[in-house]
Amino acid sequence: MIISMDDSEAISLEQIRAFLAGSGEVRFAGQRREEVYGWVEKTLVRLQYASLDKPGKGSVRQYLSRMTGLSRAQVTRLIALQRRTGRVKAAVYQRTKFATHYTAADVNLLAYVDRAHGNLSGPATCRILEREHCDYGQAAYVRLASISVAHLYRLRNSSAYRKRNTSYQPTRPTPIPIGERRQPQPRGAPGFLRIDTVHQGDQQGRKGLYHINAVDEVTQWEIVAATPQISEIWLLPVLESILEQFPFVIRGFHSDNGSEFINYNVVRLLEKLRIEQTKSRAHHCGDNGLVETKNGAVIRKHIGFGYIDAKHAAAVDQFHREHLNPYVNFHRPCAIPKILTAANGKRRRIYLRWATPFEMFQELPQCEKHLRPRVTLAELERIAQSQSDTEAALAMQNAKRKLFQSFQQRNTA
Repeated sequence: MIISMDDSEAISLEQIRAFLAGSGEVRFAGQRREEVYGWVEKTLVRLQYASLDKPGKGSVRQYLSRMTGLSRAQVTRLIALQRRTGRVKAAVYQRTKFATHYTAADVNLLAYVDRAHGNLSGPATCRILEREHCDYGQAAYVRLASISVAHLYRLRNSSAYRKRNTSYQPTRPTPIPIGERRQPQPRGAPGFLRIDTVHQGDQQGRKGLYHINAVDEVTQWEIVAATPQISEIWLLPVLESILEQFPFVIRGFHSDNGSEFINYNVVRLLEKLRIEQTKSRAHHCGDNGLVETKNGAVIRKHIGFGYIDAKHAAAVDQFHREHLNPYVNFHRPCAIPKILTAANGKRRRIYLRWATPFEMFQELPQCEKHLRPRVTLAELERIAQSQSDTEAALAMQNAKRKLFQSFQQRNTA
Protein backbone atom coordinates (compact mmCIF):
# COMPACT_ATOMS: atom_id res chain seq x y z
CA MET A 1 0.00 0.00 0.00
CA ILE A 2 1.34 3.44 -0.96
CA ILE A 3 0.45 6.28 1.41
CA SER A 4 1.41 9.85 0.48
CA MET A 5 1.88 12.73 2.88
CA ASP A 6 0.34 15.08 0.32
CA ASP A 7 -3.06 13.86 1.61
CA SER A 8 -4.36 13.20 -1.89
CA GLU A 9 -5.96 9.91 -0.79
CA ALA A 10 -8.65 9.60 1.93
CA ILE A 11 -7.41 7.20 4.61
CA SER A 12 -9.87 5.65 7.05
CA LEU A 13 -9.11 4.20 10.48
CA GLU A 14 -9.50 0.67 9.11
CA GLN A 15 -6.95 1.36 6.37
CA ILE A 16 -4.56 2.75 8.94
CA ARG A 17 -4.84 -0.44 11.01
CA ALA A 18 -4.29 -2.54 7.90
CA PHE A 19 -1.22 -0.48 7.02
CA LEU A 20 0.23 -0.90 10.49
CA ALA A 21 -0.44 -4.64 10.43
CA GLY A 22 1.16 -5.10 7.03
CA SER A 23 4.36 -3.84 5.44
CA GLY A 24 3.40 -1.14 3.00
CA GLU A 25 5.63 1.14 1.00
CA VAL A 26 5.65 4.72 2.30
CA ARG A 27 6.15 7.64 -0.08
CA PHE A 28 6.92 10.99 1.59
CA ALA A 29 5.74 14.02 -0.37
CA GLY A 30 6.78 16.52 2.28
CA GLN A 31 10.24 16.81 3.76
CA ARG A 32 10.35 20.12 5.57
CA ARG A 33 9.19 20.42 9.14
CA GLU A 34 6.42 22.89 8.28
CA GLU A 35 5.00 20.44 5.68
CA VAL A 36 5.20 17.51 8.11
CA TYR A 37 3.44 19.50 10.83
CA GLY A 38 0.77 20.62 8.35
CA TRP A 39 0.11 17.01 7.33
CA VAL A 40 -0.16 15.96 10.99
CA GLU A 41 -2.72 18.71 11.62
CA LYS A 42 -4.83 17.74 8.61
CA THR A 43 -4.74 14.06 9.56
CA LEU A 44 -5.85 14.72 13.14
CA VAL A 45 -8.72 16.92 11.93
CA ARG A 46 -9.86 14.45 9.22
CA LEU A 47 -9.86 11.47 11.55
CA GLN A 48 -11.48 13.50 14.36
CA TYR A 49 -8.83 12.34 16.76
CA ALA A 50 -10.52 13.80 19.86
CA SER A 51 -13.63 11.65 19.35
CA LEU A 52 -11.78 8.34 18.86
CA ASP A 53 -11.65 5.67 21.53
CA LYS A 54 -8.41 4.69 23.19
CA PRO A 55 -7.42 1.90 20.74
CA GLY A 56 -8.18 4.23 17.82
CA LYS A 57 -6.06 6.99 19.27
CA GLY A 58 -3.20 4.53 19.76
CA SER A 59 -3.41 3.45 16.13
CA VAL A 60 -3.36 7.07 14.94
CA ARG A 61 -0.35 7.84 17.13
CA GLN A 62 1.52 4.85 15.78
CA TYR A 63 0.54 5.78 12.22
CA LEU A 64 1.74 9.36 12.61
CA SER A 65 5.01 8.18 14.10
CA ARG A 66 5.70 5.72 11.30
CA MET A 67 4.77 8.18 8.55
CA THR A 68 6.70 11.18 9.87
CA GLY A 69 9.62 9.43 11.52
CA LEU A 70 8.99 11.35 14.75
CA SER A 71 9.29 9.74 18.14
CA ARG A 72 6.21 8.77 20.14
CA ALA A 73 6.87 11.55 22.63
CA GLN A 74 7.12 14.17 19.87
CA VAL A 75 3.88 12.94 18.30
CA THR A 76 2.20 13.23 21.72
CA ARG A 77 3.40 16.84 22.01
CA LEU A 78 2.05 17.68 18.55
CA ILE A 79 -1.34 16.16 19.40
CA ALA A 80 -1.46 18.13 22.65
CA LEU A 81 -0.59 21.29 20.75
CA GLN A 82 -3.43 20.66 18.28
CA ARG A 83 -5.94 20.07 21.03
CA ARG A 84 -4.81 23.22 22.88
CA THR A 85 -4.55 25.68 19.96
CA GLY A 86 -6.29 23.93 17.10
CA ARG A 87 -3.10 24.17 15.03
CA VAL A 88 0.16 22.24 14.67
CA LYS A 89 2.88 24.77 13.99
CA ALA A 90 6.58 24.85 14.74
CA ALA A 91 7.46 27.24 17.53
CA VAL A 92 9.25 30.35 16.31
CA TYR A 93 12.79 30.54 17.69
CA GLN A 94 13.35 33.55 19.92
CA ARG A 95 16.82 34.48 20.97
CA THR A 96 17.28 34.99 24.67
CA LYS A 97 17.34 38.70 25.37
CA PHE A 98 18.86 40.26 28.41
CA ALA A 99 17.10 43.07 30.12
CA THR A 100 18.16 46.48 28.85
CA HIS A 101 19.78 48.45 31.64
CA TYR A 102 20.79 51.57 29.71
CA THR A 103 18.00 53.24 27.78
CA ALA A 104 18.02 55.33 24.64
CA ALA A 105 17.86 58.41 26.85
CA ASP A 106 21.10 57.31 28.53
CA VAL A 107 22.80 56.97 25.13
CA ASN A 108 21.63 60.47 24.19
CA LEU A 109 22.87 61.82 27.51
CA LEU A 110 26.28 60.18 27.03
CA ALA A 111 26.58 61.71 23.55
CA TYR A 112 25.62 65.09 25.04
CA VAL A 113 28.35 64.82 27.69
CA ASP A 114 30.99 63.71 25.17
CA ARG A 115 30.22 66.61 22.84
CA ALA A 116 30.43 69.05 25.72
CA HIS A 117 33.81 67.75 26.95
CA GLY A 118 35.35 67.05 23.55
CA ASN A 119 35.31 63.23 23.73
CA LEU A 120 37.50 62.52 26.74
CA SER A 121 38.89 59.09 27.55
CA GLY A 122 36.62 56.42 29.02
CA PRO A 123 37.86 56.65 32.63
CA ALA A 124 37.63 60.45 32.62
CA THR A 125 34.11 60.33 31.21
CA CYS A 126 33.03 57.76 33.83
CA ARG A 127 34.29 60.06 36.55
CA ILE A 128 32.32 62.99 35.09
CA LEU A 129 29.12 60.92 34.97
CA GLU A 130 29.65 59.85 38.57
CA ARG A 131 30.20 63.45 39.72
CA GLU A 132 27.12 64.68 37.86
CA HIS A 133 24.95 62.31 39.88
CA CYS A 134 26.72 62.15 43.24
CA ASP A 135 28.19 65.64 43.58
CA TYR A 136 25.69 67.74 41.65
CA GLY A 137 22.53 65.72 42.24
CA GLN A 138 21.53 65.29 38.59
CA ALA A 139 18.87 62.54 38.61
CA ALA A 140 19.22 61.90 34.86
CA TYR A 141 22.66 60.38 35.49
CA VAL A 142 21.45 57.75 37.98
CA ARG A 143 22.24 54.79 35.67
CA LEU A 144 25.27 56.25 33.88
CA ALA A 145 26.90 57.09 37.25
CA SER A 146 27.82 53.44 37.77
CA ILE A 147 28.67 52.49 34.18
CA SER A 148 31.94 50.63 33.61
CA VAL A 149 34.58 51.85 31.20
CA ALA A 150 34.14 48.80 28.96
CA HIS A 151 30.38 49.27 28.68
CA LEU A 152 30.82 52.99 28.05
CA TYR A 153 32.87 52.14 24.96
CA ARG A 154 30.16 49.66 23.88
CA LEU A 155 27.60 52.46 23.99
CA ARG A 156 29.96 54.72 22.05
CA ASN A 157 30.22 52.08 19.33
CA SER A 158 26.45 51.76 18.97
CA SER A 159 24.70 53.22 15.93
CA ALA A 160 22.37 55.29 18.14
CA TYR A 161 25.36 57.01 19.73
CA ARG A 162 27.15 57.64 16.43
CA LYS A 163 24.06 59.33 15.02
CA ARG A 164 24.27 61.90 17.79
CA ASN A 165 28.02 62.29 18.18
CA THR A 166 30.36 61.60 15.29
CA SER A 167 33.98 62.43 15.99
CA TYR A 168 36.73 62.48 13.38
CA GLN A 169 40.28 61.53 14.19
CA PRO A 170 43.18 62.40 11.89
CA THR A 171 45.04 59.51 10.34
CA ARG A 172 47.76 58.30 12.64
CA PRO A 173 51.13 57.99 10.96
CA THR A 174 52.42 54.46 10.58
CA PRO A 175 56.13 54.00 11.24
CA ILE A 176 57.91 52.71 8.16
CA PRO A 177 61.12 50.72 8.67
CA ILE A 178 62.91 52.42 5.76
CA GLY A 179 66.21 54.16 6.30
CA GLU A 180 68.05 54.61 9.55
CA ARG A 181 67.05 57.69 11.51
CA ARG A 182 70.42 59.30 12.16
CA GLN A 183 72.83 61.89 10.86
CA PRO A 184 75.23 60.65 8.15
CA GLN A 185 78.88 60.22 9.07
CA PRO A 186 80.97 60.82 5.91
CA ARG A 187 84.29 61.04 7.83
CA GLY A 188 85.78 63.36 5.21
CA ALA A 189 84.87 61.18 2.21
CA PRO A 190 82.69 62.50 -0.63
CA GLY A 191 79.55 60.73 -1.82
CA PHE A 192 77.17 61.33 1.09
CA LEU A 193 74.23 63.21 -0.40
CA ARG A 194 71.60 65.40 1.20
CA ILE A 195 68.52 65.49 -1.03
CA ASP A 196 65.30 67.52 -1.04
CA THR A 197 62.47 68.62 -3.35
CA VAL A 198 61.51 72.18 -4.32
CA HIS A 199 58.02 72.79 -5.73
CA GLN A 200 57.57 75.50 -8.34
CA GLY A 201 54.10 76.59 -7.18
CA ASP A 202 50.46 75.99 -8.14
CA GLN A 203 48.19 77.99 -10.40
CA GLN A 204 44.44 77.59 -10.91
CA GLY A 205 44.49 74.05 -9.58
CA ARG A 206 47.44 72.99 -11.75
CA LYS A 207 50.62 71.71 -10.14
CA GLY A 208 53.94 73.21 -11.12
CA LEU A 209 57.08 71.22 -11.76
CA TYR A 210 59.42 69.93 -9.03
CA HIS A 211 63.16 70.42 -8.64
CA ILE A 212 65.16 67.61 -7.05
CA ASN A 213 68.23 69.05 -5.32
CA ALA A 214 71.10 66.78 -4.20
CA VAL A 215 74.18 68.16 -2.41
CA ASP A 216 77.30 66.31 -1.30
CA GLU A 217 78.04 67.04 2.36
CA VAL A 218 81.84 67.18 2.11
CA THR A 219 82.49 68.93 -1.24
CA GLN A 220 79.10 70.69 -1.60
CA TRP A 221 78.93 69.28 -5.14
CA GLU A 222 75.35 69.95 -6.23
CA ILE A 223 73.16 68.38 -8.89
CA VAL A 224 69.72 69.81 -9.66
CA ALA A 225 67.11 68.07 -11.82
CA ALA A 226 63.49 68.78 -12.75
CA THR A 227 60.48 66.48 -13.00
CA PRO A 228 56.78 67.03 -13.77
CA GLN A 229 55.72 64.98 -10.75
CA ILE A 230 57.29 63.22 -7.80
CA SER A 231 55.38 59.98 -8.29
CA GLU A 232 57.21 56.71 -8.83
CA ILE A 233 57.00 56.70 -12.62
CA TRP A 234 58.71 60.12 -12.80
CA LEU A 235 60.96 60.20 -9.73
CA LEU A 236 63.00 57.02 -10.16
CA PRO A 237 64.46 57.96 -13.59
CA VAL A 238 65.30 61.42 -12.25
CA LEU A 239 67.08 59.95 -9.23
CA GLU A 240 69.10 57.65 -11.46
CA SER A 241 70.04 60.64 -13.63
CA ILE A 242 71.11 62.65 -10.58
CA LEU A 243 73.30 59.87 -9.23
CA GLU A 244 74.98 59.43 -12.62
CA GLN A 245 75.86 63.14 -12.84
CA PHE A 246 78.03 63.06 -9.72
CA PRO A 247 81.67 62.42 -10.69
CA PHE A 248 82.42 60.39 -7.56
CA VAL A 249 80.93 57.21 -6.11
CA ILE A 250 77.77 57.76 -4.05
CA ARG A 251 77.81 56.05 -0.65
CA GLY A 252 75.04 57.74 1.32
CA PHE A 253 71.54 59.09 0.63
CA HIS A 254 69.98 61.30 3.31
CA SER A 255 66.52 62.91 3.09
CA ASP A 256 63.74 64.13 5.30
CA ASN A 257 60.77 61.88 6.06
CA GLY A 258 58.76 62.71 2.92
CA SER A 259 57.11 59.79 1.16
CA GLU A 260 58.72 60.69 -2.18
CA PHE A 261 62.02 59.31 -0.87
CA ILE A 262 60.89 57.04 1.99
CA ASN A 263 59.32 54.26 -0.05
CA TYR A 264 60.27 50.77 -1.15
CA ASN A 265 60.90 51.73 -4.79
CA VAL A 266 63.68 54.11 -3.76
CA VAL A 267 64.95 51.47 -1.33
CA ARG A 268 65.33 48.95 -4.17
CA LEU A 269 67.15 51.50 -6.32
CA LEU A 270 69.61 52.39 -3.55
CA GLU A 271 70.17 48.78 -2.54
CA LYS A 272 70.99 47.92 -6.14
CA LEU A 273 73.65 50.65 -6.14
CA ARG A 274 74.83 49.74 -2.61
CA ILE A 275 73.98 53.19 -1.24
CA GLU A 276 73.20 53.63 2.45
CA GLN A 277 69.88 55.36 3.16
CA THR A 278 69.33 57.55 6.22
CA LYS A 279 66.60 59.99 7.20
CA SER A 280 66.32 63.01 9.46
CA ARG A 281 65.74 62.72 13.18
CA ALA A 282 62.91 64.34 15.05
CA HIS A 283 63.72 67.74 16.60
CA HIS A 284 67.00 67.95 14.62
CA CYS A 285 66.22 70.50 11.92
CA GLY A 286 69.91 70.72 10.99
CA ASP A 287 70.10 67.13 9.77
CA ASN A 288 69.12 68.26 6.27
CA GLY A 289 70.12 71.90 6.68
CA LEU A 290 72.81 71.92 3.96
CA VAL A 291 70.43 71.13 1.10
CA GLU A 292 67.79 73.47 2.56
CA THR A 293 70.23 76.39 2.31
CA LYS A 294 71.13 75.39 -1.24
CA ASN A 295 67.42 75.39 -2.15
CA GLY A 296 67.29 79.09 -1.42
CA ALA A 297 70.79 80.12 -2.49
CA VAL A 298 70.77 78.29 -5.84
CA ILE A 299 67.33 77.19 -7.03
CA ARG A 300 65.24 80.07 -5.70
CA LYS A 301 67.91 82.60 -6.62
CA HIS A 302 68.19 81.49 -10.25
CA ILE A 303 64.73 80.01 -10.96
CA GLY A 304 62.68 82.12 -8.58
CA PHE A 305 59.41 81.46 -6.78
CA GLY A 306 57.01 81.91 -9.72
CA TYR A 307 54.80 79.21 -11.15
CA ILE A 308 56.29 77.02 -13.90
CA ASP A 309 53.96 74.53 -15.52
CA ALA A 310 54.88 70.85 -15.26
CA LYS A 311 54.92 70.53 -19.06
CA HIS A 312 58.17 72.56 -19.09
CA ALA A 313 59.99 70.06 -16.85
CA ALA A 314 62.04 68.55 -19.69
CA ALA A 315 63.33 71.95 -20.82
CA VAL A 316 64.16 73.00 -17.27
CA ASP A 317 65.94 69.70 -16.62
CA GLN A 318 68.03 70.20 -19.76
CA PHE A 319 68.96 73.70 -18.55
CA HIS A 320 70.02 72.28 -15.18
CA ARG A 321 72.16 69.58 -16.77
CA GLU A 322 73.87 71.72 -19.41
CA HIS A 323 74.22 75.11 -17.70
CA LEU A 324 73.25 75.40 -14.02
CA ASN A 325 75.00 72.32 -12.65
CA PRO A 326 78.37 72.98 -14.41
CA TYR A 327 78.29 76.62 -13.30
CA VAL A 328 77.50 75.76 -9.67
CA ASN A 329 80.12 73.04 -9.34
CA PHE A 330 83.02 74.52 -11.34
CA HIS A 331 82.59 78.31 -11.16
CA ARG A 332 80.50 79.31 -8.12
CA PRO A 333 82.48 79.53 -4.84
CA CYS A 334 80.89 78.15 -1.67
CA ALA A 335 81.64 79.03 1.93
CA ILE A 336 83.72 76.39 3.74
CA PRO A 337 82.66 76.11 7.38
CA LYS A 338 85.09 75.84 10.25
CA ILE A 339 83.63 74.55 13.50
CA LEU A 340 84.77 76.08 16.77
CA THR A 341 83.91 74.31 20.02
CA ALA A 342 83.65 76.45 23.17
CA ALA A 343 84.61 75.31 26.66
CA ASN A 344 80.99 74.61 27.50
CA GLY A 345 80.68 72.30 24.46
CA LYS A 346 78.72 74.72 22.30
CA ARG A 347 79.66 74.51 18.64
CA ARG A 348 79.89 77.55 16.36
CA ARG A 349 80.58 77.76 12.62
CA ILE A 350 82.68 80.47 11.07
CA TYR A 351 83.46 80.94 7.37
CA LEU A 352 86.98 82.06 6.58
CA ARG A 353 87.49 80.51 3.13
CA TRP A 354 85.56 80.20 -0.13
CA ALA A 355 86.10 77.65 -2.89
CA THR A 356 84.20 75.91 -5.69
CA PRO A 357 82.99 72.31 -5.13
CA PHE A 358 85.55 71.11 -7.68
CA GLU A 359 88.36 72.83 -5.77
CA MET A 360 87.19 71.25 -2.51
CA PHE A 361 87.15 67.84 -4.21
CA GLN A 362 90.68 68.31 -5.51
CA GLU A 363 91.92 69.09 -2.00
CA LEU A 364 90.77 65.71 -0.66
CA PRO A 365 93.58 63.21 0.02
CA GLN A 366 93.87 60.84 -2.95
CA CYS A 367 90.79 62.36 -4.54
CA GLU A 368 91.09 60.25 -7.69
CA LYS A 369 90.23 57.04 -5.83
CA HIS A 370 86.75 58.43 -5.14
CA LEU A 371 85.92 58.97 -8.83
CA ARG A 372 83.42 56.80 -10.62
CA PRO A 373 84.62 54.42 -13.34
CA ARG A 374 85.38 56.14 -16.67
CA VAL A 375 85.59 59.56 -14.96
CA THR A 376 89.06 61.11 -14.76
CA LEU A 377 90.42 64.11 -12.93
CA ALA A 378 91.83 65.43 -16.20
CA GLU A 379 88.40 65.47 -17.77
CA LEU A 380 86.98 67.44 -14.83
CA GLU A 381 89.90 69.85 -15.04
CA ARG A 382 89.19 70.37 -18.75
CA ILE A 383 85.56 71.29 -17.99
CA ALA A 384 86.66 73.74 -15.31
CA GLN A 385 89.18 75.42 -17.63
CA SER A 386 86.94 75.60 -20.70
CA GLN A 387 85.38 78.86 -19.43
CA SER A 388 86.20 81.46 -16.85
CA ASP A 389 83.85 81.92 -13.93
CA THR A 390 82.29 85.06 -15.40
CA GLU A 391 81.98 83.55 -18.87
CA ALA A 392 80.21 80.52 -17.43
CA ALA A 393 77.89 82.78 -15.42
CA LEU A 394 77.00 84.87 -18.49
CA ALA A 395 76.38 81.73 -20.56
CA MET A 396 74.14 80.35 -17.82
CA GLN A 397 72.20 83.63 -17.55
CA ASN A 398 71.75 83.80 -21.33
CA ALA A 399 70.45 80.24 -21.43
CA LYS A 400 68.09 81.03 -18.56
CA ARG A 401 66.62 84.04 -20.39
CA LYS A 402 65.98 81.92 -23.48
CA LEU A 403 64.36 79.27 -21.28
CA PHE A 404 61.94 81.73 -19.68
CA GLN A 405 61.15 83.32 -23.04
CA SER A 406 60.22 79.90 -24.41
CA PHE A 407 57.73 79.51 -21.55
CA GLN A 408 56.03 82.77 -22.49
CA GLN A 409 55.89 81.87 -26.19
CA ARG A 410 54.29 78.50 -25.43
CA ASN A 411 51.78 80.05 -23.05
CA THR A 412 50.66 82.68 -25.57
CA ALA A 413 50.61 80.28 -28.50
